[in-house]
Amino acid sequence: MSPRSPITLPWLDPDHPEAPFPPAETALDEPNGLLAAGGDLSVPRLLNAYRCGIFPWFEAGQPILWWSPDPRAVLEPRALRIRRSLRKTLRNAGYTVTFDRAFERVIAGCAGPRARSAGTWITQNMQEAYLALHRVGHAHSVEVWQGPRLIGGLYGVAAGRLFCGESMFSHERDASKVALAWLCRHMVAWDWPLIDTQMATEHLVNLGAVELPRDTFLRYIRPLVHDPGAPPPGPWTLDPALHPLDANWLARPATPARP
Repeated sequence: MSPRSPITLPWLDPDHPEAPFPPAETALDEPNGLLAAGGDLSVPRLLNAYRCGIFPWFEAGQPILWWSPDPRAVLEPRALRIRRSLRKTLRNAGYTVTFDRAFERVIAGCAGPRARSAGTWITQNMQEAYLALHRVGHAHSVEVWQGPRLIGGLYGVAAGRLFCGESMFSHERDASKVALAWLCRHMVAWDWPLIDTQMATEHLVNLGAVELPRDTFLRYIRPLVHDPGAPPPGPWTLDPALHPLDANWLARPATPARP
C-alpha cells in the first residue's frame, strides 16, 4: 500500500483579511469540506466566510482551518419539531428567555466541558473573535434563565437574512431547545428562512434539520446574505408576544424549500 499523500491546502494571508476565499466548491472530499488554512479571525474575514458558506473549525494547537462540507445541514425555522416534552417545558418550566443580554456568558457556556467530549473547539481565540463580531452587531445570543441563573442558550452569526448557528448548551432540561424554539419563532416573524447548522447530528436531525447538497445550499444562501432589505447590524430584542406556543407558525414541508 502506498503512503497517503500529504494534504495541500490554500494558505490564507493573515495580513489581508478582506482577500477572497477559494471557492467553496473546491473543498476536499476527505476530510469532508476542508477548504483552506491560515488567515485570521478578524471581523472582515469571518463575515466574508459566512457569506460564502464557509466557517472556521479547529482545535487548540492547529492552524485556523476553514470548512464548507458537502452535504450541508440546515434547519428551516418553520420545520422545527416541537415535541410534546418540549411543549411541556415551554408551557410550564418557568424559564425566562432573552436575546443579546449575556453573549459572553453564553459562548463560555458553549465552550464548557461536555459529557462526551474531552476538549472544545471554542478556544479562547475563537471566543474573542465572536465577541468582536457581537460588539459590532453581527453575532447574537439567545439566553435561557431560571431565576437569575443562566441555564442554557445558543449563539451564532447573522449574515443578511441567514442565521449561522455555531453552538448551544444546556444545564437544565430542554434549555437549549427552548432557546432554539424562541429563535425560530422570531425568525419566522422576521422572514428569515434558514438556519445554517453546518453538520448534521442526531440531536439536530431530531429537531428538524435536513441535509442539502453543498451546491444547493450555496445557491439558497446567496440572495439571503446579500439581501439589501436585511436589517442593519445591531442588538436583537425579544418580543414576548412571539412565544413559540402562541401561534400556529410551524409547518411540515415534505422537502426543504429550494431557491
